[in-house]
Amino acid sequence: MIELISEDRCIGCGICVSVCPTDVFEQVEDETPVISRKSDCQTCFMCEAYCPVDAMYVSPNAEENVSIVESELVEQNLLGSYRQGIGWGKGRKSTASEDDSFRVIPMMHRS
Repeated sequence: MIELISEDRCIGCGICVSVCPTDVFEQVEDETPVISRKSDCQTCFMCEAYCPVDAMYVSPNAEENVSIVESELVEQNLLGSYRQGIGWGKGRKSTASEDDSFRVIPMMHRS
């Protein structure tokens, strides 16, 4: 679930707002978006993946009630960690060639 948008890092581009499939954010032009419908978040990571400045943190543990402190996320290198994990962004290596999930589809169609 979306947990944080860093006001220090956000450049107000609105990409997260436009890629969100469930309209979780509200934004005034050129300002940091606001998480206005958090309960609608599907934890798809699209906002974090497309954020060009790693200003987003989506928690993979959406069901857990955790305390989110930006300085701790920065210290643990978690802001934009999903984006980094998939290799998106300048100077990062794509991890697609290491992904074996394509093997699941043929297994699903076996009789």
